[in-house]
Amino acid sequence: MKFFVDSADLEKIAYLNDIGLVDGVTTNPSIIAKSGRDFIEVIKEICDMVEGPVSAEVTAMKADDMIAEGRHLRKVASNVCVKLPLTMDGLKACKVLSSEGTPVNVTLCFSANQALLAAKAGATFISPFIGRLDDIGLDGLELIEEIRTIYDNYGFETEILAASIRSVGHIKECALIGADVITSPPDVIAKLSEHVLTQKGLDAFMKDWEKTGQKIL
Repeated sequence: MKFFVDSADLEKIAYLNDIGLVDGVTTNPSIIAKSGRDFIEVIKEICDMVEGPVSAEVTAMKADDMIAEGRHLRKVASNVCVKLPLTMDGLKACKVLSSEGTPVNVTLCFSANQALLAAKAGATFISPFIGRLDDIGLDGLELIEEIRTIYDNYGFETEILAASIRSVGHIKECALIGADVITSPPDVIAKLSEHVLTQKGLDAFMKDWEKTGQKIL
C-alpha cells in the first residue's frame, strides 16, 4: 500500500520522505491556506522534494475553468496530479485532462456510485473520505470495501486513495481491505511505529546496557 502525506508542511514531509515513507503528497486549498504561503510556490517545492504524485486541487467550479486550471497546474512540475471535485463538471474535466495524459485525483467521494463514475471518467485516483463519513454515523471503511469490490469486478485501473484518515486503526483497516493508497496527516503515519511493548522492551534493554558500563563508539 502506498503512503501519501496529506500536508503542506515541508518539514514534516521531508522528515517522512527521508525515512522512505512518502510515495506521494496530497494538498488542498485549505491545507495550503494554513501555511500562509503562495499556492504555486508550495506545490513546486513539494514536487521538487518527492518523486511521487503531488495532488494540487483546482478552485474553479465549472468544467472549462477546471480544465484551464488543471493544465496550468500540470505545468508546475511533471509529478503534479490535478485534484478535481466529484461533480459532473469535475468528471467532465477529469475525462478531458486524463485523455491528455494528466493524472487526476477525484476527491470528495462519499458513495460507491460516485466512485464508479470517477473510474468511468478515467480518474487515476478516487479519494473516498473515511473520517467524514464516520462523523455522520456512517461506516467509512465499508465504502472502501464496496469500491474495492466494484473496481475488481470490472478491472478498473483507478486506484483507491483512502482519505480523511483519523487514526492508525483506519490505516490498518484500509490495508486489510485492499486500498491502494492512504493519505494521512504526517503525525498519524509516524504513530504507526508506536507500541507500548516496543518502548517497554527498549527501556529494559537500555537499563541492562547501562549496567555493563560499555560503549559501542
